[in-house]
Amino acid sequence: MATYAIGDIQGSFDELQALLGAFAFDRAKDSLWFVGDLVNRGPASLATLRFVRDLGDGAVAVLGNHDLHLLALAQGSVKARKDDTLGDVIAAPDRDSLLDWLRHRPMMHVAADYALVHAGLLPQWDVAKAKALAGEVERELRGPGHREFLAQLYGSRPDSWNDNLRGIDRLRVIVNAMTRLRFCTPEGVMEFETKGETAKAPAGYLPWFEVPGRKSVDHTLVCGHWSALGLRMAPKLLALDSGCVWGGELSAVRLEDRRLYQVPCVTDAARVMSRSGRARPRRRR
Repeated sequence: MATYAIGDIQGSFDELQALLGAFAFDRAKDSLWFVGDLVNRGPASLATLRFVRDLGDGAVAVLGNHDLHLLALAQGSVKARKDDTLGDVIAAPDRDSLLDWLRHRPMMHVAADYALVHAGLLPQWDVAKAKALAGEVERELRGPGHREFLAQLYGSRPDSWNDNLRGIDRLRVIVNAMTRLRFCTPEGVMEFETKGETAKAPAGYLPWFEVPGRKSVDHTLVCGHWSALGLRMAPKLLALDSGCVWGGELSAVRLEDRRLYQVPCVTDAARVMSRSGRARPRRRR
């Protein structure tokens, strides 16, 4: 039995199947952890959603910003973006059941000394606190007021955590940290405009995982979201977004021994020219 953590798929269904073949995935024995962003920008969001849903208890998929965007878009709370590729899901005959399944995914998953979250955690949060805060968002998403919640979700303010926050401001900070975070100050003030490499951090800001004294450092954080960061494997961090939809690679790490598997990905333009691409396993030392 093994657990494989997989980076942002974003509708790259062919690459996902190639990656599963690379490590000979056995759904009777193995478990898959998905870091979120199952959908959007790639060509096959619908196939990806159906496949992961049908894995049942053999898969854990936390919610990413693109997954939440799909939920909001489907109910008309946001407008489609020019680079959205969600039409197949919106038009699917089983869209309601798929969206209901997606709405019930966790914001965060914790097992042993691993914590799975899409983007990151604020430095003030230990894993137990973050898990409890994630539960607050999950209750809203799964409850009868989920439409109102999604309609009010978007915005970058407040940009920092305060235990006294209430209502949608409180929930928005939790969601933004867990699905959008890249850079923050040592005090946990978030910055959402900069999306490049760590060297491009604004003055006074750090990559969230480099903040001194971060309270979640006693767990290994497994995350994605930051394609410009690329694959980053450190003693307490597995950052797995290796830019598949930008022509990079789709990555998986076997948690038991940190063996790395990757498959090459192609852009949509290249995808028309060739559907091939073999997986290659690597061992990260």
